[in-house]
Amino acid sequence: MQQKENSAGSIWRRWDPHIHTPGTVLNDQFGDEAAWEDFLQRIETSNPQIEVLGITDYYSLDNYEKARAYRNDGRMPNVGLLFPNIELRYAIGTPKGTPINFHLMVSPDDIEDVVQLKRFLRKLTFKAGDDEYGCSRNEIIRLGRHHTGKHLDDRAAFTAGANQFKVSPDQFLKEWADSPWMQKNALIAIAAGSGDGTSGLQRDDSLAALRQKLERSAHVIFSSNPKDRDFWLGNGAVSVEELAKTYHGRKPCLHGSDAHDPEDVGAPALDRFTWIKGDASFESLRQACMEPELRVIVAPTPPSGAFSSQTIKSIVIANADWFIDRELPLNSGLIGVIGGRGSGKTALADMIAAGAHALLPHLTKTSFVKRAREPVNLLGDTSATLNWKDGKRTTVALRDLESEEPNEVPRVQYLSQQFVEQLCSADGATDALIREIERVIFMVHSQEKRMGTENFRELLDMHASRGRQRRAGHERAIAETGDKMGAERDKQDAVPEAQKRRARLEIKIDQDKTERTKLITEDAKAHAQDLEEVSAAADTLRGQIEQARRRLEALHVLTDDVKAFREWRKENEFVDFKEKHTATDLQDSEWAAFRTDYVGDVDQIISSVKTATIKQIKRLSGLGIDREDDSGKTQVTDAGEPLKSTKSLIPRDTSLTDLPLSVLEKEAARLRRLISADEEKRTAYKKLSGRIAAAHTQISNLDKAIAVGHAAEKKIGDLIAARNRSYQGVFEGIEAEEKALTELYSPLSEHLGHSGGALGKLTFSIRRNVDLAAWAKKGEALLDLRKAGDFRGRGALNAAAEALLLEAWRTGSAEDVAKAMATFRNQHDEHLRSGAPVEKTDKARYRAWAGEVSRWLYSTDHIRVSYGVQHEGVDIETLSPGTRGIVLLLLYLAIDTEDDRPLIIDQPEENLAPKSIFDELVELFRQTKLRRQIIIVTHNANLVVNTDADQVIVAQCGQLHPSKLPEIRYTCGGLENADIRAHVCNILEGGEEAFRERAKRLRVDVTTA
Repeated sequence: MQQKENSAGSIWRRWDPHIHTPGTVLNDQFGDEAAWEDFLQRIETSNPQIEVLGITDYYSLDNYEKARAYRNDGRMPNVGLLFPNIELRYAIGTPKGTPINFHLMVSPDDIEDVVQLKRFLRKLTFKAGDDEYGCSRNEIIRLGRHHTGKHLDDRAAFTAGANQFKVSPDQFLKEWADSPWMQKNALIAIAAGSGDGTSGLQRDDSLAALRQKLERSAHVIFSSNPKDRDFWLGNGAVSVEELAKTYHGRKPCLHGSDAHDPEDVGAPALDRFTWIKGDASFESLRQACMEPELRVIVAPTPPSGAFSSQTIKSIVIANADWFIDRELPLNSGLIGVIGGRGSGKTALADMIAAGAHALLPHLTKTSFVKRAREPVNLLGDTSATLNWKDGKRTTVALRDLESEEPNEVPRVQYLSQQFVEQLCSADGATDALIREIERVIFMVHSQEKRMGTENFRELLDMHASRGRQRRAGHERAIAETGDKMGAERDKQDAVPEAQKRRARLEIKIDQDKTERTKLITEDAKAHAQDLEEVSAAADTLRGQIEQARRRLEALHVLTDDVKAFREWRKENEFVDFKEKHTATDLQDSEWAAFRTDYVGDVDQIISSVKTATIKQIKRLSGLGIDREDDSGKTQVTDAGEPLKSTKSLIPRDTSLTDLPLSVLEKEAARLRRLISADEEKRTAYKKLSGRIAAAHTQISNLDKAIAVGHAAEKKIGDLIAARNRSYQGVFEGIEAEEKALTELYSPLSEHLGHSGGALGKLTFSIRRNVDLAAWAKKGEALLDLRKAGDFRGRGALNAAAEALLLEAWRTGSAEDVAKAMATFRNQHDEHLRSGAPVEKTDKARYRAWAGEVSRWLYSTDHIRVSYGVQHEGVDIETLSPGTRGIVLLLLYLAIDTEDDRPLIIDQPEENLAPKSIFDELVELFRQTKLRRQIIIVTHNANLVVNTDADQVIVAQCGQLHPSKLPEIRYTCGGLENADIRAHVCNILEGGEEAFRERAKRLRVDVTTA
């Protein structure tokens, strides 16, 4: 008649394992026989509902048998289990004079439980005076009458005797060791309190060994103190290893109402109720001894587990005569789906995923739904409905999966067997695995720290953008500096040729002057001297006028540039700038402040300078400025022919520098007529004078070019220093990106740093990947590797860079890299030059080659900042498929704490070694199921037994049919269910071994003291 099993598996139930009833032997405050009705009503109306009662009395089963009779008559219908709890006292007292209490909690499953238990109790004896009394009702009554010296009725005598009867620890433990029935059907509990428990012995050091002996013999500790629970779980002063060595392992702490009066029935102080996860069966208490942390707690309410909105309560398969169970309840913790091959395990996983809108990406040729629909649709109108714990439901027709809304968010995380195999395979799945890792890392960050980004890459770009922009800016600066250095070196190279040309011009001027002198007669020499001076002054003015005209032309270009900036360029630049910084989310009114414009009245400045320049040209030329042509160039009127006169046009004592060009040109023309009346000679004289003037102008320009060429050396030095700073700046940008990435990973790294076991083996690395071979290959392409020198032959350049640059590139600071490059150049610049494929005499080609070498040397495109996952220091890309599988499950179980959706995993052990499952993953499954519903399809016993699965679903497939699906039946229950345990042992490889390993791992022994 007792309710023992639940197909939903192990669920939390309230127990009162230590409760007295009316008629209890000692300290009975209930009243007369009518108190039983009050007792029963209090149990029946208890809140939270009591489902298991440990009927307690001193050395007696009478009240247990009476309570069982009431239960058999239909009372206490919600109580699924009654078991006897015999309270005894050790012949050891605390300093307060109170004996130590201990209990025998006995399974009622054996029909001979009362007979066997009474037989065991009779073997326990108590010596008073010269007489010895057995632990039976008649013997204790006799002890009571002997002790009081009175002829008491049986009840009073039993009470008096029970108050005196004490059990020797040595005798009890000997009888226990000699009783296989008791070891199989009973558990020992001992009180931990200071009044009547073992804590009362702690003040006497001489009793320390005895206290350890008593506590070691117990399977259960009666205590509601949280500190006691921590101690007995190995979370207090004593480790799990020490508990195993000294006390036979960890022990559960239980607490009951210990009611001796009606008001205390089912009402322990501070609502310290005992909750045990499992069926209402004595086996659940044994499981609690095996799993004292996961299966028992003393608290007002049990652990809540996964959110109700994220917990599937049951699955209903409609229009499917092959699905025998129709509706299948699901536990909110860890569900292990087991069965033989082809029994319907993956079918259940697929249908749950389908009902949660998560199956579509997993519809491969090996999936159950895919195979059941093709080539013939055997599913028909089958639909999967998930009933969620919060009362909501989701329904999906299996034939219409492809028509689901693309934005339908999957309500479960489904790791199908094919998905896991793909991510764990060694050939080509790295990108997919990295994407999953990135997704999990992204989820680790709280919503506010994601800053509105939707995925890891967006968040990464946001964090790393400053460093990357800094790097890109310096890389552009290096390229621009290289171009500028090339231009400066061109100027520098032009100096020798300019000097030669200048020398040739000087010679030519002397020659022309000599020829011109020959054209002058002796009497015209005075006029020739005057002509020389006037011509020189005119040449100076022409140069000034030409410079002014160039300036005026430049002002016209500037005017056009200002116009273009205002009309379109500044708006385009503003739009680009605004788009580049959209993440700032500034308002339009705020963006207005960022618009660029000229800080002054540039139109007035240009106009003023134009006017002044035109006036300068007018003043210097002495001619009217008639107009500006369409190009904006100023035109000057022709000077015309001078008057035929022997009188100078220049007033006496007038400085030639004060005269305009027009006057000087007329005076020069007049003087040429005076020098020679011969028109041919005058023409020749004019021609030579013009050539001399032009040569002087060329010399003036060459002098400027030579000066610029000489100044180029300093500019090149400045540019080299700037390039070195930019090269260092590139790596400062790289360091900034690395720092940003470190900050991005910091929450996860901190989490991993505090983790042990398999999780502690995971690290996230940020490193620089240096493609030295690619860099060296580009360099070798610029050299003639046949020439003698340090870089002769392939590989020499790579070796030199590996020795001087590689380590700095990989791990050095920006300053370290700059120094390393300086060292490399100091040692190898000459070797690079000696390997030039062009001759130095071919300056143009040599200069172009040198520029390419410079750009290659300071290039950084071969250096990339990367991030990744490592397991025991090995990059995930190079891990074996089995280790990848471990890493993948570590991500979902221990790191992806933000995702609280149900997690469905189909046969992950296909990629894992059994030892890896036990060593690396079992504990993570045990911890994750406390916050997230997990459904795991498996053939591995460790993933069911040692994870302490809350529900086991056994899939069984009927006979195959050619035109329809075979019948599939699912049997469900918890590990406390003997039939379920039998299925586990029969179906799963190593099932019995897994149970033994479980006991070994937990360091418990529930069969011997």
